[in-house]
Amino acid sequence: MSEQPSSKPSQTQLLFAAVVVMALIVVAVFVLSSKSEQPVENEKFKQDVVVPQTDPVKPVNTAQTQPEPEPEPEVVETYEPEPQPEPTPEPVEERIVEVKPAEPQLPSLDESDNEVKQSLGEYLTEQSLGLLVTEDMVRRTVVFVDNLAQGKVAKKHIPLSAPVDSFMALESDIIITDPNSFERYTPYVDMLSQMSNAQIVRLYKKFQPLIFEAYEEIGYEGEDFNYTLNEAISELLETQIPETSLPLIKDSVTYSYAYPEWEKLSDAQKQFLRMGPANMKRVKSKLAAVQKSLIK
Repeated sequence: MSEQPSSKPSQTQLLFAAVVVMALIVVAVFVLSSKSEQPVENEKFKQDVVVPQTDPVKPVNTAQTQPEPEPEPEVVETYEPEPQPEPTPEPVEERIVEVKPAEPQLPSLDESDNEVKQSLGEYLTEQSLGLLVTEDMVRRTVVFVDNLAQGKVAKKHIPLSAPVDSFMALESDIIITDPNSFERYTPYVDMLSQMSNAQIVRLYKKFQPLIFEAYEEIGYEGEDFNYTLNEAISELLETQIPETSLPLIKDSVTYSYAYPEWEKLSDAQKQFLRMGPANMKRVKSKLAAVQKSLIK
């Protein structure tokens, strides 16, 4: 009869199993003890002690030679006030400085005749220059104008030579001035017309210092001559131009106007009438323009 295997473990198997169980228990205890040994943070200590934070040390990459990029600067928002409009500067008034040309040097009053004649010669013909009295020209003109402003004729100081022809009258039932007598004054009117208004004013301004000096010699303030000249011009401009021939009355060798309204005129105005209507119109037109230019 064969032997049947026994169903019970042998003693050797039991011993091996016990060793394995003991080994498992030891491993389990070791694992559990490792987990229990992890430190537990002391919350109170953590609150009382402030541990300074240190920046983590960046690993150095020796394989790369390129420098590390610098950190971008932190953008700090700042408040910028809104730009205020710049005040508009007030306009500065530019001062215009008038540069006057240097005044020409004038000769003395006693030696001024040649200078005056030469200046007039720039505008007048030889024939017209022959009508001038070339002796003491400035003084003669000043005295004549001063008397003219008062309605008088200073015959000894007339700056022009007298007409060659004498006065003539037509004697009939009514005595009137011979129209040919008016022509005696035409050369003088032509002389005045040869000069422009600007030329007349320019000559007057040029010799004004000598004119003022001569005016002071007869007892006036020099600058007052401007007023006197204006009055003399006005004296002639106020003279009415007759539309017809004026009747005359013969007194011995002289003549007077028959109508009182003409005879009562000043001596300067009656002398002006002797030039005749045509010449009077030309002279008055010129004098009015010159007067306007001098007043500016």
